[in-house]
Amino acid sequence: MSKQELIEYAAANAGLTKADAGRALDAIMEGIKEGLKTNGKVTLVGFGVFESKQRAARDCRNPLTGEKIHVEAKNVVTFKAGSKLKESVNE
Repeated sequence: MSKQELIEYAAANAGLTKADAGRALDAIMEGIKEGLKTNGKVTLVGFGVFESKQRAARDCRNPLTGEKIHVEAKNVVTFKAGSKLKESVNE
């Protein structure tokens, strides 16, 4: 499902206009980003947990050339699905 399809779905099921649903979705995504920046974790009970984790620097190999390369440390976002989300997908 694309972002536009999600907006259309939310508008139809929540009685909103597509513009209102689009603004709501944008606000939710910004809230998740801000929560990850400030707290490092956003929990949506039953849906899942977004978490920002530090990935350590490491040495790797370029699969095409075999050349060793160094990858710097960085923050990555992980998502762990909640129990209700897992159950709904397996129905």
